[in-house]
Amino acid sequence: MNSPLNRRQFLGSALMSGALARTVPHFLASTVQQLEARAQDSNGADERILVVLQLAGGNDGLNTVVPFADDYYHRARPRLALSPGEVLHLNDSLGLHPALAGFKSMYDEGHLGVLQAVGYPNPNRSHFRSTDIWMTASASDRVENRGWLGRYFDHACSGADPTVGIAVGRQAPLAFNATHPKSVAIETPESLQYVEGEMERTEAMGSEKFYRQLGGHPEIGMQEQGATSGSSIGSLAGGSPTHPDSPLEFLERTAVDARSSADVIRRVASKARNQSPYPSSRLATDLKLVARLIAGGLRTRVFYVSHGGFDTHSHQMPTHQKLLGELGDATRAFLADLKALGQLDRVLLMTFSEFGRRVQENANEGTDHGAAAPLFIAGGRVRPGIHGVAPSLAPENLQNGDIRFSTDFRSVYSTILEGWLKTPAAPILGGNFERVDFLA
Repeated sequence: MNSPLNRRQFLGSALMSGALARTVPHFLASTVQQLEARAQDSNGADERILVVLQLAGGNDGLNTVVPFADDYYHRARPRLALSPGEVLHLNDSLGLHPALAGFKSMYDEGHLGVLQAVGYPNPNRSHFRSTDIWMTASASDRVENRGWLGRYFDHACSGADPTVGIAVGRQAPLAFNATHPKSVAIETPESLQYVEGEMERTEAMGSEKFYRQLGGHPEIGMQEQGATSGSSIGSLAGGSPTHPDSPLEFLERTAVDARSSADVIRRVASKARNQSPYPSSRLATDLKLVARLIAGGLRTRVFYVSHGGFDTHSHQMPTHQKLLGELGDATRAFLADLKALGQLDRVLLMTFSEFGRRVQENANEGTDHGAAAPLFIAGGRVRPGIHGVAPSLAPENLQNGDIRFSTDFRSVYSTILEGWLKTPAAPILGGNFERVDFLA
């Protein structure tokens, strides 16, 4: 049986470091030149880009999009409920958490859509299992090894560069796992990879200087979809992917893709400068990098960013306020930057969280794992406003104390695949799902 391996394992392997040292350098220079040439030949002006923003840990949807006029909301949350005077009103019954001033600005400018009660049948309250379901677009009773975006890469991106999918973080998400892997992850400074030889150490130092100047990512490394280093509620990457290739084929491709992609990403990012200020947060730094890669002409179709910490079982109020403030401010800065860079109409941003929280607050001034929750769509070509009907919070309409979903998340994916990425959704999602009218 073939075992999935990541680049760290590859670089630590004496056998492969000896065997591939003679072959990789011959491929590397030409590979970098080819990737750079393709980036320079076209900035992808006709290609649309999807940015997936994961809210890891299970965001409390009811205190994000607040049904402030609903008596059931206030009865269920005597300590956590937000009053009508606190929230940022969207209409006569719904408002945004007061920390989401950035989202309210985007909403007023016509660049934000709010999708109500998004979920799936037979919801699972496990962080890891529900994350896998969202990342693979599988039914809750089925285990799928390939991600929904990985299947998109397989179906629609044959022959594309390794950078067709880029995850900003320590490892690529399960959503990127494909039969023929075509994605890389830009690592953070806290998890520098093993480097071997003086040349690689010199390159790493150069990367560190560059990314310190860029604003918060001192080193760039690559982990492929075989990475299994684990994850936390700060960043749930999903289950362990598998690869159909032999170990040698995988390692050879890994060596070339990782090194060449790192070089190209670094050089492409240096060609553009952010045009708008960003707040000081990890999410803002990640989105700032994404904006530069887009403006620099990298031919990436999907970027993946994670914002974690939403598992608010106790003392939710201050934590949730901080997280939502970072979310709204960073996303608002990102869209403003894209607009200044002339890229806003090319980009669609979608948020998701593995589940919402329960309607009833718990005894620890927090909320426990729930089911359906709102989802946000942002960009220059969204149909702004509220999509769908606010869920009923009446006890008799709940499902085991949870909000019932009214929009299947695979309908959101189907809309994005067909309406934005312009590819048939059924072969990727394994069925037909009704589209949602959130694209202009």
